[in-house]
Amino acid sequence: MSENTPLAFARIAPDDFNVAGLDDEIRVDGLCGRLLLAVRDQLLARGDRSPGEVGELCRGADLFLRDFAIAVCGDNPFRLPPERVRQFAGHWYISHTLEPDGKELATILAGITACYAVLAEHGLVAAELVDAVTAAGAELPWYRQRIEDYWAITGDDYDRWRAACPLAERRP
Repeated sequence: MSENTPLAFARIAPDDFNVAGLDDEIRVDGLCGRLLLAVRDQLLARGDRSPGEVGELCRGADLFLRDFAIAVCGDNPFRLPPERVRQFAGHWYISHTLEPDGKELATILAGITACYAVLAEHGLVAAELVDAVTAAGAELPWYRQRIEDYWAITGDDYDRWRAACPLAERRP
C-alpha cells in the first residue's frame, strides 16, 4: 500500500499510532498522513464542502497532528491529552508561525475539529475527546488576544506570555 493510499477506518488500530522513539515518530507520521487522506475522503463524500474547503480543513489538522502532536509532543492522536489543542493554538502556532493570524488559526482549528468529529463517527476516539477538541477550537477570541499579546511583548514579557499557556514537555 502506497503512502498516498488512505487508511480504511475499519482497519485502523489506535495502538499503531503510539510514539516511543524516532523510528515510531517517522512511522506514525506516515500513518497519520494516510489517516488524513481518509478523513479528506470522508469529508468530500458528504458533499457539503468544496474540495478546496476540505483541503484547507485537512491542512489544518495535518499541521496540528503531524507537526505538533506527534513531532513535538510524541502523542498518539487517538489518545490526545485534552489540553493539546489549546497549547497548539495558544502557544505553538503563534510562536512557530512567521505571521500568526487569527483567521488562519480559525481555519486550522475548524480542521482539527472536523478531523476529530470524523474519527468519533468511526468509533476511534472518545466523545469526551471530541468535546474537548471542539471546546478548545471555539476559544477564538482568547487565541486572537494571545496573538496580540505576543506581538506586544517587550523586554522580559515573553516568560509571562509563555507561562499563560505553557507547552507540555514531550512524553517519553
